[in-house]
Amino acid sequence: MMDCTDRHFRVMMRHISHRALLYTEMIVAKAIHHSNNLKKILDFSPIEHPIALQLGGDDPLLLAEASQIAEEWGYDEINFNVGCPSPKVKAGNFGACLMADPNLVARCIQAMKKATSLEVTVKHRIGIDDLDSDELLKAFCQSASEAGASRFAIHARKAWLEGLNAKENRTIPPLQYERVALLKEKCPELIIELNGGLNTPNDCIKALKTFDGAMVGRSAYEHPLRWQTIDALIFGEKPKCIKASEVIRELLPYSQIHLDKDGRLWDICRHVLHLVEGVPGAKKWRHNLQVKAQKTSAESSLLEEAAKQLEDEGL
Repeated sequence: MMDCTDRHFRVMMRHISHRALLYTEMIVAKAIHHSNNLKKILDFSPIEHPIALQLGGDDPLLLAEASQIAEEWGYDEINFNVGCPSPKVKAGNFGACLMADPNLVARCIQAMKKATSLEVTVKHRIGIDDLDSDELLKAFCQSASEAGASRFAIHARKAWLEGLNAKENRTIPPLQYERVALLKEKCPELIIELNGGLNTPNDCIKALKTFDGAMVGRSAYEHPLRWQTIDALIFGEKPKCIKASEVIRELLPYSQIHLDKDGRLWDICRHVLHLVEGVPGAKKWRHNLQVKAQKTSAESSLLEEAAKQLEDEGL
């Protein structure tokens, strides 16, 4: 998710789940090709493994180059985004609009597979505009699979590329889980993850009765502590109770390293705000942290102070 799943958020989530696969924001292959500072675009902390680099683009050569660089950089997987419906992305001829050209998608996947030994997976919608039938969805996935895609994360909504913006495309088109289930039934050999509308760990458990995986987006970002049971429920680890204050204290060394590299504390704290919700004083705590952390002079001691305030409340 653009402007959400950056490396600071991913490090925070890794203190909540040690096992879930994390995804980067979508990075355009052309940006990697032209970048003079790949560290800024691609760097991540070792704690983030397993981590997938999500790529956008429509040029097989540039996507192949980006995939090779991603493997050298230490990523665990390449995820090809064929699902983003934003007008800006459409103008660049990548994201969801590529579903109208499955042959090009296949060529892109083939090029990426030749360039890397990493898994290449695909994130996409069930359809776009009037290209929205079970037959087209099946043909799209089979073509991508034959090209080398090993897994499909399917957002169970179609995307309207004309008339709806990116936010509206996350809510207005209805969820159609039954269509993804039908695809899995007709093509059991495909490894399919369900995406869209999964708001709780129990939603994911239910999805796993039919599908091979579950991908969570906005709910993980907006309610990070809600997902602290995932390692126990999905991966069989010992159940644990994680407090917001504990996550913040885990972030203290990381935040100091970021500050030492001329980063700003707000880069991290804007994600930390979501750790505290639904308890007395949460709004005031978030407001105080937001105001103080946005100051250019903010130091990591501010995070320590915020953690102490939560500890005093047993949070």
